[in-house]
Amino acid sequence: MTRRDSYIGTPVERIEDLRFLRGRGQYIDDLNRNGLLHAAVVRSAVAHGRIRSLDTAAALALPGVRAVITAVDLGDNMPTIAVRSESQPSLDRVVQPVMARDKVRYVGEPVALIVAVSAAIAEDAANLVTVEIDALPAVTDRRGLDADAVLLFEECGSNQAATLSAVRGDIERAFKEAEYTRRETFQVHRHAAVPMETRGLIAEWDAARGRMTLTGAAKVPFFVRTALAKMLGLPEHAVDAVETDIGGGFGARGEFFPEDFLIPFAARRLNSPVKWIEDRREHLMATTHAREVECELEIACRRDGSILGLRGRAWTNLGAYARPNAVTPSRNLAQLLPGPYRVPHVHIDVALYVSNKTPVGTYRAPGRFETDFCRERMIDLAAADLGIDRVDMRRKNLLTSAEIPYALPTVLPYGGSGEFDSGEYVVTLERCLGEFDWKTKVALEGRLIDGRYHGLGLGCYVEGGSAGPRENARMALDAQGMVTVTVGASAVGQGLETVFAQIAADALEIPIDHIAAVHHGSTTGIHEGFGSFGSRASVMGGSAILVAAENLKTTIRAAAARRFNCTADEVEVVDGLRAVIAGQQRMTLAALSADGFDAAGTFSNSKRTYSYGAHAAHITVDAQTGQIDILEYVAVEDVGRILNPNTLHGQTVGAIVQGLGGTLLEGMVYDDEGQLQTGSLAAYLIPCAVDFPRIRSIALEQYPSPLNPLGVKGAGEGGIIPVGGVIANAVASALVSFGVQPNALPLSPARVWQMIQNARSPGVA
Repeated sequence: MTRRDSYIGTPVERIEDLRFLRGRGQYIDDLNRNGLLHAAVVRSAVAHGRIRSLDTAAALALPGVRAVITAVDLGDNMPTIAVRSESQPSLDRVVQPVMARDKVRYVGEPVALIVAVSAAIAEDAANLVTVEIDALPAVTDRRGLDADAVLLFEECGSNQAATLSAVRGDIERAFKEAEYTRRETFQVHRHAAVPMETRGLIAEWDAARGRMTLTGAAKVPFFVRTALAKMLGLPEHAVDAVETDIGGGFGARGEFFPEDFLIPFAARRLNSPVKWIEDRREHLMATTHAREVECELEIACRRDGSILGLRGRAWTNLGAYARPNAVTPSRNLAQLLPGPYRVPHVHIDVALYVSNKTPVGTYRAPGRFETDFCRERMIDLAAADLGIDRVDMRRKNLLTSAEIPYALPTVLPYGGSGEFDSGEYVVTLERCLGEFDWKTKVALEGRLIDGRYHGLGLGCYVEGGSAGPRENARMALDAQGMVTVTVGASAVGQGLETVFAQIAADALEIPIDHIAAVHHGSTTGIHEGFGSFGSRASVMGGSAILVAAENLKTTIRAAAARRFNCTADEVEVVDGLRAVIAGQQRMTLAALSADGFDAAGTFSNSKRTYSYGAHAAHITVDAQTGQIDILEYVAVEDVGRILNPNTLHGQTVGAIVQGLGGTLLEGMVYDDEGQLQTGSLAAYLIPCAVDFPRIRSIALEQYPSPLNPLGVKGAGEGGIIPVGGVIANAVASALVSFGVQPNALPLSPARVWQMIQNARSPGVA
């Protein structure tokens, strides 16, 4: 028998990696079916316009083509993709149809679907479809809000799709009492997750049973099932959404896209399995983008640096439509604007507007990356104005354990609030400063050494996790003592099978190699699930496993009590879940039940957990080229409880690298006509393994969460949250002699060089 908690907290090697290293992973493109057909999507090459004609004759005549599906085939009631979370009535008017009928609104929008006997023929046929579009002027940024001269949706009368606000306290009072105020404008550019594996699907229609199976669902398979069933006019139990292995999610995979309906529609129409695999160009122009925001922010402080209030306005670019999670980044931006600091008065209004760009959604730490950039830059600027050390200003304002739980601002019109659950936020700051050796390195700030200017950057953050409302797990124990675990949470490459096996083994007090398998995500294995998003899988799914484990032991004891003619309290499960005893009576589980045992468990929680931390960076800037190099990057986060140090370390470092890529390299660039200029990996730069080698991450577990039995908090997104602000602060530090203040991302060499030139020649753009 194992000791309880002999696996939780230990660096167990990832169970799933063995099959990946042996080439036995089952990604969607590895799968085939008898009679499989292949699909290709015909996409609009125009950002905004009215469809005049659509000629499919040449495509249909190509040998091997089985169908060309257009909006006409979908009928008068074109299915649309509903907003999944935090919808408003105004957003219902700008949700995405699964295919353009009369008007296109972004480059990459589906206008037809080709189905053929091979992928190559389908792509050839797609090139034969002639689409004539009368182009309209494109709206690409918030200038389209000023006059609304060009409307994406004429019936709405405006390109502003929705508004929300975050409020706390009395903001007018804060600014009346303030001894110091400052207003700044910040911008975060559009970029995206770009996982290694693009999207893909296989849809199979069983006409005899009236069942649809969609393989390749990710992140939120149960939501995909619900949405697809409604669109197809099927009962929910007639649709299965099946997970495969996935090459990264980061918020972009999953949700619901037009293809999630079009491929099953084609499979049912043709009564044949249909496969679709997205190429990289399609991915860059059609899968979810993220981050694009402008923010006018104002801070109110006392002379000693105590923050009294934050207020402002923000504009978030939704792209052409409101996709399922369109609101989440804007809500997070507003609600988490104060971050880990004591800010008694808050008011920010956020305008969500549509444009002729690819629709946005969630990308690792949606809204939080953006709001941290704005706030952490503002703190550095205010500290400099007040003559206060920027570290001391953060120390003064960080929340203490005595103040927690501490209420977040209320988000209107939703009424959503929440509160921080546990922590002593200055602890991670002090540990970060110590590990970084800030006191020594601070002497390097602004110094020119070997032709490069040195700078230090700092930032603090909170990371929200454990999105509810609940999660489910099921355990099955066979007669040989092997346990199979099934959970509703999904695997998106984060090591879920390993961590869940650790939790299950400890909960049942058995060796981890007695966990035969961990099944996850698919709608076929469990009655209900909510998926993996918002750093929820370990908190919600792991806690559900604990409940299921207790229920399994209760079921076993009850069965043994009936055999032994005693009470269940007298029964003890022994020998690593292989036998039961009651007094002098003993029986193996195999003898007790040849069929084994199973039990389910549900964990419910409507409150979020909050990890928190601090990052510091040492950079150099070449003033001749604008090139930034990362000399050292240190991250410290308190995650409540560490389940597996190895997987946590990988999550954190990977997130930091993504943040550095988004801050320094990546960007979805559009021209004024709404044409994507970075539609390949030759133009859209992503970080390589050698780009940022000097990253250290340290995880603490001093303040477990009181909101779940494991005490864990989400830890999948914290690494990325403060990166933009930390690096921008470091650039300002390095270029202090020039007076450069970087308030816009990305910090590409060209932009940094231009800022230096502008500082050298004031008034020259």
